[in-house]
Amino acid sequence: MVDAPAVGRVVARLSDLIVGELTPGARLPSEAELAVAHNVSRLTIREAVRVLAGRGLIEVARGRRAVVREPDGAVFGEFLATVMRHDTKGIFDLIEVRQALEIQSATLAARRANRAGLAAIESALDGMRAAAAALLGGGERATYEGRFHDCDVRFHEALALCSGNRMLTFLLEAMAEPLLQSFRLSVRGREQRGQTLDDTVAAHARILDCVRQGDPRAAAHAMRAHLKDAQRDIRAAINTQR
Repeated sequence: MVDAPAVGRVVARLSDLIVGELTPGARLPSEAELAVAHNVSRLTIREAVRVLAGRGLIEVARGRRAVVREPDGAVFGEFLATVMRHDTKGIFDLIEVRQALEIQSATLAARRANRAGLAAIESALDGMRAAAAALLGGGERATYEGRFHDCDVRFHEALALCSGNRMLTFLLEAMAEPLLQSFRLSVRGREQRGQTLDDTVAAHARILDCVRQGDPRAAAHAMRAHLKDAQRDIRAAINTQR
């Protein structure tokens, strides 16, 4: 029988080792070495390794020692996407999370953005404009709407990168698929409210302008206004579906 408290202690110690000392691609010691080092059974080590693999910290292959993984937000992103598919409240929970993260992202970007970072944000915005124009010109909706949303995600990721905060960057990248789900829904609500993709482009352009001007307060205000509009769009879409 596995000693659950012992497993928890080993998981905590190995997590510290993985995050604090080891680099991606490094191999953990063997089960036998870990058992001796932590004064537990190999069965306890095996269960701890299984837990760490489930958390996405390591990769385990049969007959080989565990390997430290590159940081990956896939597990977090999959959780958010699943919740949103099965629970309407999860969609609004995501908006609240975005308000906490992205207002800070915009604020820090206005303080720290460099030329390369601004160029990345501008490139994403240009992609949104091109996709919106193609749709207005009669382009296939599924194709160009998809491109618009992809560029929208790139915009928010580039903004987070400009913030200089690695945690924000990681979280925004992990949220890419949930963001796409919410964008697809919000475009329906936007139409219900009589707005277009050009309105969304304009909101993003205001955020970029504030970041380029180095005005943190204005950037935060512009992002807050954009997210409030997104919340209204999603609510309108959901009310229409009922």
